[in-house]
Amino acid sequence: MPEPDLPSDLVDAFWAVARRLRHTSAERLADWGLSPSQARALMVLARHGEMRPGELAGHLRIAPRSATEVVDALAGLGMVERAADPGDRRAVLLRLTGDGAATARAIRAGRADEAQQFFGRLGDHDRAELARILGTLRDEVHRDAHRDPDGGPTPSGGSAAP
Repeated sequence: MPEPDLPSDLVDAFWAVARRLRHTSAERLADWGLSPSQARALMVLARHGEMRPGELAGHLRIAPRSATEVVDALAGLGMVERAADPGDRRAVLLRLTGDGAATARAIRAGRADEAQQFFGRLGDHDRAELARILGTLRDEVHRDAHRDPDGGPTPSGGSAAP
C-alpha cells in the first residue's frame, strides 16, 4: 500500500473545502443577483466606508478598470452611488446606498449561517484551531503580497517586511 502524500493530501482537502464554500456562497449571492466580485466590493465598502475607486481596486487587488466595471454593475443595481469628493472636485467617492447597506448586512448574516452549518460539524476546539491556522496563513499571504522580492521598499513607499 502506498504511503500517503501528506502535502498533496492537504492541498487536495483544502481545495475541496474551498470549492464547496465558493459554490455555497455563489448560490446564495445569486439570490441578490450579485457575482462574487460584486459582493466583495459591497463588503469592502460596508467595512471601510466611502472611498475612491482606486482605493477600492486596491482593497480588491484588481485593476482600476475592473473595479470600475464592478462599481458600474453595483450602481446599476442601486447598491452603490458616486458622489463628488469634497476635498477634490475632480475625484469621486463611492458609497453604499441604503439598499447596498441592507444587502451587505444580509450577505454577512447569510455567511454566518453558512459558516455555522459548515463548520458546526467541528467541535469548539477544532473550530478554534482551524481559525488560528487559517488566520496565520491569511496573515502570511497578506505580508507576502506587500513584500518586495528584493527586500526593499514596497511600491506603497513603506519598507518591506522582514
